[in-house]
Amino acid sequence: MIRTHNLHKRLGRRDVLQGLDLEIERGQRVALIGSNGAGKTTLIRCLLGEYTREGEVTLVGRDPRRFRTEVLRHVGFVPQLPPPLKMPVGQLIRYVASLCAADTRHMIDVAARLGFDAERFRHHPFVRLSGGQKQKLLIATALGRNADILILDEPAANLDPEARSTFFSLLAEREKEAVMLISSHRLDEVAALVNRVVELDQGKVVLDDRVADSVDLTSRLDCHIALTRPEPAFAKAITPWGFSARDDGTAWHGTVAGADRLRFLGMLSRYVALIGALELREIDDRRRSVQDRAHA
Repeated sequence: MIRTHNLHKRLGRRDVLQGLDLEIERGQRVALIGSNGAGKTTLIRCLLGEYTREGEVTLVGRDPRRFRTEVLRHVGFVPQLPPPLKMPVGQLIRYVASLCAADTRHMIDVAARLGFDAERFRHHPFVRLSGGQKQKLLIATALGRNADILILDEPAANLDPEARSTFFSLLAEREKEAVMLISSHRLDEVAALVNRVVELDQGKVVLDDRVADSVDLTSRLDCHIALTRPEPAFAKAITPWGFSARDDGTAWHGTVAGADRLRFLGMLSRYVALIGALELREIDDRRRSVQDRAHA
């Protein structure tokens, strides 16, 4: 589905991509990681046909530079930075749908699942939306269509925890039929979403590894946390995750998307000295759970 061979790209005096070889097949969910300047964004722009380059690039068997319109019909793309578009939300949805012969109602439905009412904001300029609203709409236009290839650049960066959980469920609906390339500078942000990790450094692939494909993207964790004492900073950090407090702020309960567990535990690690006990239960579809406990 995605193939590059001996891909070179020079920007100014710098060789950003240096002979990059990569093949990604249907059903693979690939984390594209690397530090700033490693070549992730340049690779994505080459895949989208935005850059001239040396070497071969094909998506669905076509060169995206020569057959850009045809290739992009197969691609759902979420950029890292929202474009400064002044067109109203409704017009943007209709425009994107027209490019790929998609149903605008499906995009509107996906936006609603993420918590964004596209109908309510249909006359609102895209550029005036909040960061989270822009991200939800861009995800909706990428996933609300029948795309064979999903290219997602830091896709969940501006999403609240509940919207992230919905986003993971949306990806789960496509995991068997689409190629997914998910770019991030932090592996813990995307580790639970993928079954392959590709790391770039100075425009070259320095790691290409298959990883365990056992995480259910739709799973949720039931979580109980006991603190040794109340702490306002902890309350401020945990509340956006939808947790509620009992016992004067020393006991907290909530649920976390299974695919967000590393990100959640990373947040908790800042308060490890306060945590007396932590209990996580992975809840299955029949409301039975397999217990996974950790005590601090």
